Amino acid sequence: MQKAELINKESEQNPTVVLIGNPNVGKSVIFNYLTGKYVNVANYPGTTIEITRGIGKLNKLPVNFLDTPGTNSLIPNSEDERVTRDIILNEPVSSILQIGDGKNLKRVLLLSLELAEMKIPFILNLNMMDELKQRGMRLDIKRLSEILGIKVNSSIAIRRVGLDNLVNLLELSELSIYQVTYPILIEKAITEIEQLLSDTVHNKRAMALMLMAQDGSMQNWVEKNLSSGQITSLQRLILELEGKLKISVSYAITQTRFKHVDRIYNQVMTREDKPVDSFFTTLDHYITHPLWGIPFLLAGLFLVYQFVGVFGAGWLVDLFENTLFGKFINPAAEWLFINFVPVPFIQDLFVGTYGIITMALAYGFAIVLPIVTTFFLVFSIMEDSGYLPRLALLVNRLFGLLGLNGKAVLPMVLGLGCDTMATMAARIMESRKERIIVILLLALGVPCSAQLGVILGMTAMLPWQGIVLWFIILTGIMMLVGALSAKILPGEKSDFILELPPLRAPVLNNIIIKTVARIEWYLKEIIPIFILGTLILFSFDQLQIMQYIESLAAPIVQNWLGLPAKATESFLIGFLRRDYGAAGLFNLANQGALNGNQIVVSIITITLFMPCIANFLMIIKELGLKIALKMALFIVPFALIVGGLVNYFLFLFGVAL
Repeated sequence: MQKAELINKESEQNPTVVLIGNPNVGKSVIFNYLTGKYVNVANYPGTTIEITRGIGKLNKLPVNFLDTPGTNSLIPNSEDERVTRDIILNEPVSSILQIGDGKNLKRVLLLSLELAEMKIPFILNLNMMDELKQRGMRLDIKRLSEILGIKVNSSIAIRRVGLDNLVNLLELSELSIYQVTYPILIEKAITEIEQLLSDTVHNKRAMALMLMAQDGSMQNWVEKNLSSGQITSLQRLILELEGKLKISVSYAITQTRFKHVDRIYNQVMTREDKPVDSFFTTLDHYITHPLWGIPFLLAGLFLVYQFVGVFGAGWLVDLFENTLFGKFINPAAEWLFINFVPVPFIQDLFVGTYGIITMALAYGFAIVLPIVTTFFLVFSIMEDSGYLPRLALLVNRLFGLLGLNGKAVLPMVLGLGCDTMATMAARIMESRKERIIVILLLALGVPCSAQLGVILGMTAMLPWQGIVLWFIILTGIMMLVGALSAKILPGEKSDFILELPPLRAPVLNNIIIKTVARIEWYLKEIIPIFILGTLILFSFDQLQIMQYIESLAAPIVQNWLGLPAKATESFLIGFLRRDYGAAGLFNLANQGALNGNQIVVSIITITLFMPCIANFLMIIKELGLKIALKMALFIVPFALIVGGLVNYFLFLFGVAL
């Protein structure tokens, strides 16, 4: 039985403990400690948000643990927060383990008060207590436990300090005795809304507060559980309440909670010593500085590109593809099928041009796996060290020109290593609109390292004017498409609210655990995609569809782009592997079949051309088939139009590069 099946079967019978906490509080470290290796990562139904489930033991009895996306509130401002809220509402939750950052207690308490209103047993684990002490602060854990009426534990998760005690306390989760008292008008409205809700709603008070805050993500729940008359009454109540309060109900609720948070904070937190300056405190000052932060930013991006783009996508891919598969695995597989399976169709299916072994497995294991591994290592280091949000902060204004915020820098940089993995990394964008824009720009104008290497080789054959022209055109197109997409696509741009966690030295063990878990996900989720894509290409080849497409495209390549007919094959192969397409054009240029103008046209077109099939399948996985097809139908004609226009204007103005 596979691990995923084991987890699904047991989770139906076991009690469920849900881990909830703000972003960057060490939740994944504690989850890994509680569950070990038996975990299953899958998208939450109807979303692209991943949820991790695992099985651990409490008092020698199996328990299903569920790790949720980081959230700051149960009134969601992002899809991540909505998924966390929906899990609490819809899953059979036995208890909640809230994990918080001890030095950011106010933020933790705001979520604790919301959980208390949900009337679900929970305990609170305050992590990173060493950093609290470093800041010269002292937290009275016992007093906090008395005020909230729940068990409170302290830990330093990356060192495994306090986690044994946490396991013992998990069996003692209980309902919080603390209740926020709102202004009289709000309390009266809560009572009236509670009367509208059916008895099947367990946490009526919490639900009433969510509805009063006019949480748009609750619309489906409202339509499903309330009659049209009840909805009308609810809307009337909220309008009347806002008229009396003179401010939005959501703001009034939040302000009341903040007052309670301040009251609790002042009772349990005291300053003991002066903050301790450390190497990381000093380094943090320079990294986030508007001027001095730029050299650190450039150095960081350079190192990421060198490790993922050069070492991973270059040296490691060459080792796996040319040595491991090229000299050993592929020849051995071909020999076995030729000698023991004398059926041409089967031989082509497994070891032919579009063979499952020679293409799908070679692509998945020899080309993408090395890039994936180096990418996940870098991502885990940046995540653990706290540099990731600092990187986003420094480039926020620049990406604002593209209708995005600074968080988009990571997938864009990683796209220079591998667009397939960068497409997956676009999940860090908070809104679906921003994820679509990032993925579109990656697919349109960010060449992967393998393709970029070939293109740079072609630019070496050009005078400097040709290189500048290529760069200016691509940069301008990226800016234009990003800005237009931000205006055309529905949805709001998310606020760039970013809390900087402490800068710290990443822990090797934690990095290894995260990297291994993500590689395991890749092997289970992505390798089957490569096999599926190869089977599609194999079918196209057997039915001679590929040859038909090539014959249709040749006139466009010759007459509009002004390139030789042989270049048509390069663009078609480029859809299978971006660097193969660029390599075909490089060979033509190297043989003297392309002049300077044709080189510029070809590298502009191939850079903007549709990404490889692996990236296309990843786009389908992330955004759905409909949006992926729309992107393809935009990118392919757009690339050809831009390439043709460049060819036309070079000819019109008599430019000869």
